[in-house]
Amino acid sequence: MTFDQIAALVVLVGVVGLMIHGRMRADVVALTGAAVLLLLGVVRPAEVQAAFASPAIVALAGLFVIAYAIELSGLLGLVIRKASDVSARIGARGIWAVIGFCGSVGGFLNNTPVVVLAAPVIRDVAQSLGLSPKRFLMPLSHVTVMGGLLTLIGTSTNLLVNDMASNAGQRSFGLFEITPVGFCIAAVGGVWLYFVGARQLDGVAAIEEAEAARAAEEEEARRRTTGRFRLRLPFRLPRLGEARNQTDGSGDARLGNVELYGAADRPFQLKPAMISLGVFVLVVAAAGLGWAPISAAAFAGAVALILLRVISPDEAYAGLRPEILLLIAGMVVIGSAMEVSGLATAGAERLIDVIRPLGPLGALIVMYGVTLFATELLSNATVAVLMTPIAVAVAESLGVDPRPFLVTVMMAASAAFATPFGYQTNVLVYNMARYSYMDFVRVGLPLNLITWAAAMIAIPAFFPF
Repeated sequence: MTFDQIAALVVLVGVVGLMIHGRMRADVVALTGAAVLLLLGVVRPAEVQAAFASPAIVALAGLFVIAYAIELSGLLGLVIRKASDVSARIGARGIWAVIGFCGSVGGFLNNTPVVVLAAPVIRDVAQSLGLSPKRFLMPLSHVTVMGGLLTLIGTSTNLLVNDMASNAGQRSFGLFEITPVGFCIAAVGGVWLYFVGARQLDGVAAIEEAEAARAAEEEEARRRTTGRFRLRLPFRLPRLGEARNQTDGSGDARLGNVELYGAADRPFQLKPAMISLGVFVLVVAAAGLGWAPISAAAFAGAVALILLRVISPDEAYAGLRPEILLLIAGMVVIGSAMEVSGLATAGAERLIDVIRPLGPLGALIVMYGVTLFATELLSNATVAVLMTPIAVAVAESLGVDPRPFLVTVMMAASAAFATPFGYQTNVLVYNMARYSYMDFVRVGLPLNLITWAAAMIAIPAFFPF
């Protein structure tokens, strides 16, 4: 191995280790790794500059500002409240309809504000119907995450994979090109959550309610015996853990604080809401119809909202979410180091030796599994950077089109559901509904396997080798 390859490998291992450890913010870890590679000469200043000015970064920055303007206008909160009012009259099926609506919105907007606004409303509606919120809040998070698979802008992972693939000489994806695959995965996952996952969560809620009732009876008996009353909580408080910074949401367990929910909603303002929505529709139409790249359309839309005084410059900066943008930029630098040093090619060659006898479909299955497992441990930006060059190299070595392998990385790097700290939205519902860690494993692990199987059918069907 050359010095550059050794340096890139050491930095990569260090970054992955620190992210798994979880004590340092992921964006700080990624930027530190990028700085070390720059100082060692593994990457040049021009390559670092290109990472921070990549189309994915520009597109995400613009989309974050537009989404924040929609959030500030109160439009999103109003729609969710109205939908929930209808569901309160219909019953449990109405709640599931609201969850489905939130999933579709997640295909275009960041899923964190969607869940922040919808979770307390769904909780209150469920309680008013005499149903356990546990049955609905975890599916809300999972369905909203799956909604991000529907479009190229649904999750920053999709944009990042597309950007890196374009840099490697691959044709860019269209805005809705991955929609058929994402819809199949989301539909299968949603049906499983509705018919199986919700029943599993109902069982968990029933057990906890029985334990709480028994504890209350014991406390009442103790009070009668001793003449004292000691407060005993009818639930087990979850342990707070570090929420690994994901490209779709960054922060720590404080983001699960229930007090954040009430302050998140905004009063509805008609004019800003209509202008923000109109600008967003124009951005999507421009990108979808090929009038302009998504990065140019999103950037122009964000600037237009400032010029139209729908959102102030200070509010636009507040909505940028720099911790996410810097995380992605830092990881892109690390990915560039892997590519220019030849480390990605060397790693791909070793993986190819293992999976070549399996053929393209077997390689696709292995690629999805490796990406999925890595995403449960690391941020999906990290996984996208690691797996995208390998996906291209594996496909080229097998003599097939790289696009199905790139779509596999997009899907697997987002559709990971087995831990409560994988996504910010999971942390939010984890604390609100007081799930246990194993609740996520029981529901999320089978969901991982089911969506994996659905992806392995859908991806070759819509993206042939």
